[in-house]
Amino acid sequence: MQISETLVKQIIDEVIKQVGQMDSASVAKAVSNLTKAEVGVKTTSEVPSMAGRDRINEQKTDYSSYPKAKKGTDPKEIVIGVGAAFQKEIKRTICDIPLDEVLRNVKAGIEEEGMNARVVKILDTSDVCFMALEAAKLSGSGIGVGIQSKGTTVIHQRDLYPLSNLELFPQAPLMTLETYRQIGKNAAKYVKGEQVVPVPCTNDPMCRPKYQVKAALMHIAETEQLDPKVGAIEWEGR
Repeated sequence: MQISETLVKQIIDEVIKQVGQMDSASVAKAVSNLTKAEVGVKTTSEVPSMAGRDRINEQKTDYSSYPKAKKGTDPKEIVIGVGAAFQKEIKRTICDIPLDEVLRNVKAGIEEEGMNARVVKILDTSDVCFMALEAAKLSGSGIGVGIQSKGTTVIHQRDLYPLSNLELFPQAPLMTLETYRQIGKNAAKYVKGEQVVPVPCTNDPMCRPKYQVKAALMHIAETEQLDPKVGAIEWEGR
């Protein structure tokens, strides 16, 4: 997917319509700061410009030499499928939680329930439901967790339809490390066949307009890194 000043302007205009409180200059400044600080745009000017750029990230990571992810056979295994830009082009969630800590807490929750975690990077989709389903299909237990780089997370089961997941956590700006740990624990409980109480989530109707620009840019940055020819790769420890 390509990005241009026209696309950014369209996103800005839509946010202005929804929020109704910010002027275009303020939003444009926020977008400029975001492209520099969050998704790695390099520029020599004081204020970064998208003019003449085909991509947010000038370089695309080459994953062709990485080992392909294989289907697991361990019935206690839960696969965590992370986004294409995870820990590379994007290092923090939309609410500034380090992705290393997100992964550590999800794995900790899984392991606290006696299950094993394996991490793969999904390179053929940036949709979190499809990512989680692919992780579930690679998992020895049939349960998988999908995590977009901006923090949106899904618990999935391999024999369900993509949008018929077990649990969905759509409001990434409201996620905490404790939430991610509980997600890991719940994923493990699904494997064990125990009664699962859905992870409690807070809700803020202003999340979408407040974070829409940042979410869109982070999603574009992630989508740019897709490589369907490579597919899913083993990511643990990389």
